[in-house]
Amino acid sequence: MPITPDDVRRAAETIRGAVERTPTFSSRSLGAGRHLKAELFQRTGSFKPRGALNKLRSLTAEERARGVIGVSAGNHAQALAWAAAVEEIDALVVTWKGASRAKLDATRGYGAEVDDEASGPADAFARLHRLRDESGRVFVHPFDDAVVLAGAGTVGLEILEDVPGVDTIVVATGGGGLVSGIAAACVPAGVRVVAVEPEGANALALGLAAGAPVPITPDTIADGLTAPFAGALPLEICSALGVDVVLVSEDEIREAFRFLYARAKLAAEPAAAAAVAAVLTGRVDGGTVVAVVSGGNVSPDTASAILAAR
Repeated sequence: MPITPDDVRRAAETIRGAVERTPTFSSRSLGAGRHLKAELFQRTGSFKPRGALNKLRSLTAEERARGVIGVSAGNHAQALAWAAAVEEIDALVVTWKGASRAKLDATRGYGAEVDDEASGPADAFARLHRLRDESGRVFVHPFDDAVVLAGAGTVGLEILEDVPGVDTIVVATGGGGLVSGIAAACVPAGVRVVAVEPEGANALALGLAAGAPVPITPDTIADGLTAPFAGALPLEICSALGVDVVLVSEDEIREAFRFLYARAKLAAEPAAAAAVAAVLTGRVDGGTVVAVVSGGNVSPDTASAILAAR
């Protein structure tokens, strides 16, 4: 296996004190035995700082001096920028036209340089490789790096500690970094892990069926789940550990978004609502279920449009 529970535990020690230990609370409105892991309260608004910081703290002095580069629609961009500022490392983030302005403004606010010349996610990855080769920067992959995945898996360790008897963890999924990290930490402890994808951004489901990453053109309101493919490492981990995949529709994501806002009082982004959508619709069951809610970087225009459309 690319990562083990011990790798995740080491990551927890590496990042301890620098990232938030986010709360998990029960949700009677969601159903008996249902809980929400409020990872949207993490620094920068999503789980991404856990992996980014774990990766940066693994770099050698020579690698740190070269600077780092990443690719992201926004949440990994902010996390890498924040972690680079904490570690005093120069950072460049590649994104694409049409990516969330609010997320990219926050990325610049943390001190990173942003390149948004690419036309879309696939083009951004191609541009990233060119800029990496030209600059010599260290690539911090958002979802296909074992050290990053181990950091993401610390979400699962907190769930195991905070919800005794948890039998199912539900995770919204883009490139597969969070769900595979949580699976590596929790499946060996006897917990079922379920990945949830938008119908229009089902890279993990396609990759598992094919046994290799499958390029897609994502089409979903959940911009945090728009990876153009699922990573090879997440596919290996999810396949080996028996992670199930559930698909949800755009309307179901919007309804879950409204549920989180009105009933759970969580101002989450659409990507964070996907896992809750799978529970609300009954596609995921279990005795004690935890849905991970990550992240909280939604623009006022998007939020108001979803809330007003009910």
